[in-house]
Amino acid sequence: MARAEHGEPDEPAGRFADDLIGLDPYDPEAQEFAAHLDRIQQCDSRATVEGMLRGVGDFAHSTNRLRGERRLVAVLLVVLMLFGVGFTVWNALVYMTATFTG
Repeated sequence: MARAEHGEPDEPAGRFADDLIGLDPYDPEAQEFAAHLDRIQQCDSRATVEGMLRGVGDFAHSTNRLRGERRLVAVLLVVLMLFGVGFTVWNALVYMTATFTG
């Protein structure tokens, strides 16, 4: 039987049992700090497609937490990247049509 059924709290698991001993595992700030430590220790290769997509996902999640001028800068950065991709695709299409027709 679990200890909670006898009125005793269950032992904390994960980071709260190893690195964050003594912190309240139900505190939202402590949970965010544990998630931050998990992201820091994640050592996936950025040289793979999956690693690059994970990096884009991390950027998107952190951008959603931003407010004010930092959010504006992040949105401007994304718009500039999309403009660069669109410009590159447009130039490639123009080059391909010029090559095939001429």
